[in-house]
Amino acid sequence: MIEIKDLKKVYAGVAVVNIPTLSIAKGESIGLIGNNGAGKTTLFRMMLDLIRPEEGEVSLNGEPVAGHEHWKNFTAAYLDEGFLVDYLTPEEYFYFIGGLHKYSRAQVDEYLASMADFFNGEILKRGKYIRDLSKGNQCKVGVASCLLQNPEFLMLDEPFANIDPSTQIRLKNILKELNGKGVTTLVSSHDLNHVTDVCDRILLMEKGKIIKDIETNSSTLAELEAYFAVGGQIV
Repeated sequence: MIEIKDLKKVYAGVAVVNIPTLSIAKGESIGLIGNNGAGKTTLFRMMLDLIRPEEGEVSLNGEPVAGHEHWKNFTAAYLDEGFLVDYLTPEEYFYFIGGLHKYSRAQVDEYLASMADFFNGEILKRGKYIRDLSKGNQCKVGVASCLLQNPEFLMLDEPFANIDPSTQIRLKNILKELNGKGVTTLVSSHDLNHVTDVCDRILLMEKGKIIKDIETNSSTLAELEAYFAVGGQIV
């Protein structure tokens, strides 16, 4: 599904991402964790061809993302509010995204009805533009717009950061359901409990490198907590 080879991004003479090789199989649920400045968001942006590396390549289903388009048909991502069209209302935005994927308004309405618990009465029919929503509610719109696209590959950057506890639990259930359907998911998060709960595999990133690649088990959370408890040192 995803192959990364010799990927390197340099800012001011410092390699902020340096990944010789990384493979993610179709259907895997991957958690990406690390302290601030580890290079997680930069990696995400290179995987989406939003920034170009100095060296190396990212491929999705055998197609390099740089200079190609087909991978966009099966990929959905929400990294931050910059991915939204903030002068639209949520309804207008969902109809826009649905239209890009050939969905009728009735089909979009049916989907939005299925997301009522996730929205918790805070998104639709509120008379607000997306730019006037809270960070948490903007995140709900972004995540929901990704799910509307029915992707084979889903990328989310810090989706638990600004949403309330009830929505965090609902999002975890949604991600588990997607994993059960064979959707490949890549989730960056500072919340160790959530990411170990929903992901089968954890990538620990520090100073631009993947320093641990862990299959999630009953001891993974304790192992990660021990690592971060001593300031990010392998113990």
